[in-house]
Amino acid sequence: MARVQLDLQPSVDRSIVPPLTETTRLEAHEIIARYPKARSALLPMLHLCQSVQGYVSPDGIALCSEELGLTKAEVGAVATFYTMYRRRPAGSYHVGVCTNTLCAVLGGDEILAALEEHTGLHHDQTSADGTISLEHIECNAACDYAPVVMVNWEFYDDQTPQSAIDLVDKLRAGEPVAPTRGPLRQCTFKEMSRVLAGFPDGLATEGVQAGPATLAGFELAKERGDLAPAYPDEADRVQGSAQKQEDS
Repeated sequence: MARVQLDLQPSVDRSIVPPLTETTRLEAHEIIARYPKARSALLPMLHLCQSVQGYVSPDGIALCSEELGLTKAEVGAVATFYTMYRRRPAGSYHVGVCTNTLCAVLGGDEILAALEEHTGLHHDQTSADGTISLEHIECNAACDYAPVVMVNWEFYDDQTPQSAIDLVDKLRAGEPVAPTRGPLRQCTFKEMSRVLAGFPDGLATEGVQAGPATLAGFELAKERGDLAPAYPDEADRVQGSAQKQEDS
């Protein structure tokens, strides 16, 4: 397949970034109301800001600071610590390639190299048209289906360099694609961010949730009749704890 050299997105042009509106602030209040302490709402509020603007902008940091009574430095420290928060606009389809141990052994590095060669993008870069961004991920928590590529945190299992290239080309062309497991359609980065902010999209129960490789150990345990030890009731637990203290 011919290489598709994507132009890189330039520095953020804030004039074309959607503004955070009064609706955003009202939804932030809704998030805050879920928690006994307001500052506990920071993580989902950052996702809410991403769901509007596609990244955590200075305006997003300011909104969180104002509503939670935190300094901008405190909010920024959290936003820069967690890699799911983007400091520049992500693509509509944020592609993450795992190269941790099992994925690496099974071809993760080759997949990442193929996508870099095909698109001209590298880690943390976004195409000028805003469709694709690329991330080099250490672990996608899906070793049972390695090598794995994720798009907006949805799984594409058992990938090869060619299948990953085909996936990216379809996403750029606007063709419908569906994750290997989970929802029956691929969400956008902003849609995913809204779900992570705590506003469900109703797709959580769609599609396959756990495939045969994930359930292999469970099925073997059932076949052998394995049972987990019974959990002690509260009285036995308290008595056992008291006995240990006396013995010590």
